Amino acid sequence: MQRIVISLIQLITNTFFRRIDVAGEEHVPAEGPVIFAGNHPNALMDGWLLMARCGRWPLHFMANAKLWKYRLLGRMLNASGAVPVFRHEEHAGDVDNSEAFDKLYEVIERGDCMGIFPEGVSHTESQLTKLKTGAARIALSVAERGKAKVTIVPCGLNYIHRHRFRSQVLIEFGEPILVDGDWIDDFKRDERATVRKLTDYLSDALAAVTLNAPDWSTLRFVQAARRLYKPAAAMLAPSEYVELNRRFVEGYMNMAEDPEIIDFRKSVDDYQSRLDVLGLKDYQLRSKVLVGKAFRRLLVRSISLMLLLPVAIPGVLLHLPVGWLAAFVGDRFSYEEDDIATLKVFASMALLPILYLLAAFLIGNYFGTIWAIVAVVGLTISFSASIWVIEAQATLLASMVSILRRTRLRVEIENLHATRAELVEKVRVMVESGYNLEQPRMFSDKDFATTGVIESDE
Repeated sequence: MQRIVISLIQLITNTFFRRIDVAGEEHVPAEGPVIFAGNHPNALMDGWLLMARCGRWPLHFMANAKLWKYRLLGRMLNASGAVPVFRHEEHAGDVDNSEAFDKLYEVIERGDCMGIFPEGVSHTESQLTKLKTGAARIALSVAERGKAKVTIVPCGLNYIHRHRFRSQVLIEFGEPILVDGDWIDDFKRDERATVRKLTDYLSDALAAVTLNAPDWSTLRFVQAARRLYKPAAAMLAPSEYVELNRRFVEGYMNMAEDPEIIDFRKSVDDYQSRLDVLGLKDYQLRSKVLVGKAFRRLLVRSISLMLLLPVAIPGVLLHLPVGWLAAFVGDRFSYEEDDIATLKVFASMALLPILYLLAAFLIGNYFGTIWAIVAVVGLTISFSASIWVIEAQATLLASMVSILRRTRLRVEIENLHATRAELVEKVRVMVESGYNLEQPRMFSDKDFATTGVIESDE
């Protein structure tokens, strides 16, 4: 049953996200008990991603006991080996989790792995919240019993757009923390202080694999400055984007009170506001694109789209209503922004089987069982094709709108080009003047000198 659940979770995550990158896989021990400790920005999706991509199985999770009130979800949680834990905040502190902790100790001592989100609850903050001490306490308590050597692996879950279908995510595993003799000795001498010390150590380790800023406006500015700085010719993996963002956050926080930085931020915010008004993205201004050449590219894309369209049409017609309903459920019934993706997935999981069974029943009733099976297989293929077509159509539409705006708003576009060139020069000079020589460079002089293709990193 567990194998079926993990296969289902892998299918869900690979369908919901267009791209899932994993960095730091070498930090995950191939054997022995591991506690995967991650940040928690996207509700149940965080746990599913770790289960699908951590490389170790079985992986047991601590989960809020209230989730077991939902029958289908409770069955899935039981099948995946999740352990229900009562939150003190929701029960006025009057809870007994001793049975749950005994279960977790048993899991670790037999060499299996567990996942935990030390922030306690999923959230939409722009940085890590204060960690709870549960992960550290479990690791130290098990290590003290002497039946297993415990390793904590920090896990950074970095989403491009956390609840958007076919977005991207980077999972980064940090340097493992071995809870060895020194930690155990300290724990025996002063349990409370050692738990707090290990929690603080884990907090620093998680900060190193996640992107953190004091607020969303600062993060928006940092990402805009990073886009201006990055050479158009340089192609970066999501892990490199996160690292570049991280360096910009650190650099900005060190110089936030500098008058030059303050003026630069105002200029970048103004530039971004002008882009928003025109409905443009920064990457569309990285280089001048000839309208004729752009239309030729659109023609090639359109032909490719038309060739695949006949295969995709059945999938589009049947699955779009499911997508609309799932989006409605996610937006309408979510309590917080962090659980929108989870609700979309559950709505799709509930609706798709009904859709497929109904199609199989109708076709089987008129044409026979063989054709019903053929129809279900065909719908599955058509579903994959429809995803590609919808993504391609969205890209095509954005490109067409961009070209039309370029032809109609030439003066405004030219002014933005000039503004962007000034900002690019400023940010590169500031980065060079404050560069940390201990950090390896991400770009060479050749990267900055080369004019590359327009590349979207939104």
